[in-house]
Order: sequence, then C-alpha cells, then structure tokens
Amino acid sequence: MLTNFKHKIIALSIVIACINSSCKSTAEHSQKGKSVILKEKNFKHYVDYFNTMEDENLKFAIPNDSAWAWMEKNIPLFECPQQNFEEIYYFRWWSARKHIKKTPQGFAITEFLVDRSYADKYNMISCALGHHINEFRWVHDPKYIEQDVHLWYRGNDGKPMKKLRTFSSWTADALYNRYLVNKDEKFLLDMYPDLFAEYIAWEEDRQRKDGLFWQFDVKDGMEESLSGARKLRNARPTINSYMFGNAVALSKIAAMKGDKAGEIVFKARAAVLQQLVETKLWNQKSEFFETLTEKDTLAQVREAIGFIPWYFNLPEKGKGFEKAWEQIKDEKGFSAPFGLTTAERRSPRFRTHGTGTCEWDGAIWPFASSQTLTALANVLNNYNQNFVAKTDYFKQMDLYVQSQYYRGKPYLGEYLDETTGYWLMGDRERSRYYNHSTFNDLVITGLVGLRPRVDEKIEVNPLIPQEKWDWFCLDNVLYHGNIITILWDKTGEKYKKGKGFRIFKNGKEIATSEKLERVISE
Repeated sequence: MLTNFKHKIIALSIVIACINSSCKSTAEHSQKGKSVILKEKNFKHYVDYFNTMEDENLKFAIPNDSAWAWMEKNIPLFECPQQNFEEIYYFRWWSARKHIKKTPQGFAITEFLVDRSYADKYNMISCALGHHINEFRWVHDPKYIEQDVHLWYRGNDGKPMKKLRTFSSWTADALYNRYLVNKDEKFLLDMYPDLFAEYIAWEEDRQRKDGLFWQFDVKDGMEESLSGARKLRNARPTINSYMFGNAVALSKIAAMKGDKAGEIVFKARAAVLQQLVETKLWNQKSEFFETLTEKDTLAQVREAIGFIPWYFNLPEKGKGFEKAWEQIKDEKGFSAPFGLTTAERRSPRFRTHGTGTCEWDGAIWPFASSQTLTALANVLNNYNQNFVAKTDYFKQMDLYVQSQYYRGKPYLGEYLDETTGYWLMGDRERSRYYNHSTFNDLVITGLVGLRPRVDEKIEVNPLIPQEKWDWFCLDNVLYHGNIITILWDKTGEKYKKGKGFRIFKNGKEIATSEKLERVISE
C-alpha cells in the first residue's frame, strides 16, 4: 500500500535537499515582552527559595544566580490562588533553564544534567526532544530551542547527529506546533528537508510490510513495559502515533512551501497510518489502543501509551474511540492516588517486572503523564464526547502538581510510586531535574487554555472548572508576535478589570465572557 509512494518520495527528497538552508534564524532576534497585569518582582521569591534548596554542583549556561534574570526576560507569568500550582509553574521554568548548555556549536538542551553513557555529543539525548520543543516554544528568546534543533539535525559536519534516531520522535509535529505559536515560517521551511529525510529514514528501518511501524520499547524510552521488551519488535501506539503526527505536520509544511506533491504524499501517509492504527491497534474487547506484538496479536493489556493517539488527534471523531478515556477515572484502570499509572492497575502483572531503574510496568512517569494530559486536553477541545470533562483534567493536573514534591520541596525526577508519591530514584543524582516531560505547556494550552492556531484569531478554552478558582492570570505570553494576557476574576476585585473572563492583546481587551468558557476573538 505504502510502497507505491516510495520512488516519488525519494525523488522529492533529492529535490528538497537542494533547497538553500541558509535562512537566517530568528534566534538572533530576542524579543522581550511586557506584562500587562502581573509584576515580575512578585514572583522572584520562588527563585530565591529554589536557589537555597541545593548546593549547585552542576552549572551550565545559566547558573542559579542568573536564573531569575533569565526567567524575567523569557517566560510568561502565571498567578492563581492554589499556591502549589503557582510554585511548580515557576519551579519547572527554573529547572528547565538548568538544562541549557552552551556548546561550541550553539545551545543544547539536555535530558539529564549528569553525563549518560548512551548520550550523543554534549550529553544530548533525542528521546525528549519533542517535549523540549513544546515547552520551550513559550520562551521569548527563540535561540535556545532553535540552536538545539539545528545541533540535532546539522551538528555532525552538517549532517544529523549520530544518535538522532536512537529514539522514536515527533519532532516534525512539535516544530509545526511551535510555528503555531511564533509564526516563524522561515525557520520551519528551512527545517523541511531535514524532517523529510528523517521520515524516510524511519520508513527504511522501522516500517513493517503492512505499513505500521515497529519499535523496541527501550527505543520508545519506555523499557520493560508490560506489552514489550528491549528486543521485541512490536507495533506500538507510540511510534505509529508519532509518525502520523509527523506526516500531518510535513503535509502542512509542504503546503506552506507550495510543494503540492509533498503535501499529497504526506497526507496519504497520514491517512494510511490512521486507518492502520484504528483497525489493527484498537482492541474491541478492551476498548483501548494496544500494542500489536511480533506475532500479530494484541498485547491484551491497557497501557498509558494507548492514549497517545489523541496527542495527535489521530482517532476519527464519532467512532466511539473516546470511550477509552473512562479508564483514567477507574481505580482498576489508571487512576491512582498520585496520578495516572503507566499500565492498568487491574493487570496481574502490574508493577511486577520493572528493571529497578526504568519501571514502565505501572509506576507514574512525568514523561507519560504529560503526554496523557496533552492528549486529554485535545479530547476536551476537539471531540464531542461524554466520557471525560474539565473536572477530570483539573483533577489530574492537581495530582501532577502534588506529585512534584520530594521531602516537602519541589522536585522533578524520573518516576514515582503511584500510591505513596515516593520518587523511586529520588536520591540518585541522575534523577534530579529529569527534563523529559512538559508542565508549563500544559498550564498554558490546557489549564488556562490558549489553543495555538494558524490564523490570527485568539482561542482560549480554560479547562478549570468554574467553581475551582475565583481568579487567575496568565500574562506576558508571546504569541504571534503579540503579548497575550488571560485572566479570570469572579468578583472583579482582584485585577480591577471587571467581573468575568477576559483576554487582552498588547494590553487591549479583545474578548470577554461572564463564565469560564471557550472564547474566540474575531
């Protein structure tokens, strides 16, 4: 089915590779926004506290004593009445900043602060690249993520780094979503030949005869899962959803470029993968997307990776696939005291055979939690269904916040016990500040609900239940070159801008509502 396109795609890749990739990066043009409602100085105390929590044994491009100066220039500001939400928001920017590393070839962003034997140059690991792009797209100065991406794709004498494809990735999708925030068409089109070539390379060594992609669970960054193993070539919901997302993104980038043939080819790629995932990875009995084993039988176990198709809006609407989301509310499913487990709790194999350092047989990972919460926000925004609601999203975000503490202090690590909240590698140096998830992107696009769009309308759909908070404000968001401010003030007394829900663009009010509901400015 897919091989009919092979020769056309190879020919196209040769043509596209000849495109001049010398476009000037917007990384050279740092922009500083200006908050409208919130004052930066009111949040500095968080960073002062974070700096006292540790002896800074590892320092890179922006050490702790420069952290606030960097944050003040680069991040959206957030305020809410639930102090732990606010604290973890600033903690996540503070910890993400630790991973910015200056190299002879530009800035890199790491996953671990300590060196890992399987990393590429500069301790870079590609597994978390999609997370890094989605989180850093909200940083005002674009040079950090742009230079990191250029390093990955051109840092090996103009060629990709040797370990770029060590792990499955959704980079094309993430870069297109970044474009929806900053509208930097030049950077995206310049990356098109690189992303195109990467897609073809994945087809050459990871595509099965039926068109699905296979992957070892360790190369998904999810070793020793209930459905797989380090050496089993299973067709997993992860890589197949990633490749669908990448194909959709590449079709849109091709359309932007005026490459009609590329647009058609990648649309077809996406359509085929959508059909294959829906027919071959959906278990009618369990009503869930599952791993297809080497023996072409479904794994017969629900895992959090079965939610990933919605990260890319893959499942077709109106076919009942959304019923899978009931499992996040079921204590026998994925619902646990400290968040969402990586495998269903009813399984007799739950938490039975993890390796002791990477347990994907049920423990909670921020990596998976952030993917599932992104997918859940898509369901609540883009699907007409009655299985989950705003209350479910807020509950899981609340648990995600609560989980990011260790011995009473903000903490981010690899994975934790689902019932006690205890970080299972919390005392190991490698686990501290594990940069393999998103949080602030979830606050901005999910909780507060700014939904990036290709047009110039501002769409905000907060997933905060009406009765939860009397006020909140997200300010200094650099979006399409403008500063966006979003606030809710139940009484009008907190921000003195009137009662209700309000959106401002460069300080000018552009939309209002009496309720916390979806608002789209004209």
